[in-house]
Amino acid sequence: GHEQLLKMMEERMMDVEQKLRLVKRLLQDKVNQLKEQLSKNTKADAMVKDLYVENAQLLKALEATEQRQKSAERKNYLLEEKIANLNRIVKNLASPSFSP
Repeated sequence: GHEQLLKMMEERMMDVEQKLRLVKRLLQDKVNQLKEQLSKNTKADAMVKDLYVENAQLLKALEATEQRQKSAERKNYLLEEKIANLNRIVKNLASPSFSP
């Protein structure tokens, strides 16, 4: 009985060792998978940061362009007012010359 008990214990130990090797392999696969995911996430994070910086630069450029457009519109409005005033002056100057 003692030898049979020893043999059963040995078989159980081998079974446990086999299961442990399988678990170790599965855990290693999971570790590799997580490392790969971490690498992808790191790259994605860097891309997001780059896009954030680029977006900030584009917003600054857009704001500057909008300011230039507003300035150009103001200058255009002032020029149109000057033209209208000059047209009035020319009209007033021309009117007396045709009257007798």
